[in-house]
Amino acid sequence: MKKIVLMSVLLIQVIACSAEIGSEKWCSNLDAKAKGDWTMNQAKDYAKHCLFKIEQ
Repeated sequence: MKKIVLMSVLLIQVIACSAEIGSEKWCSNLDAKAKGDWTMNQAKDYAKHCLFKIEQ
């Protein structure tokens, strides 16, 4: 039980520390990552927020 709680806390911390989609940091992180390693959602969001700068 302790392992599950510990893993949950660590997962929440990692998720909370990731850059917000569309932010400058997020765009820079994707620029540094190989394009072949991007998911379809990442590619779509990159085009939307980093290339065309479409805001909702």
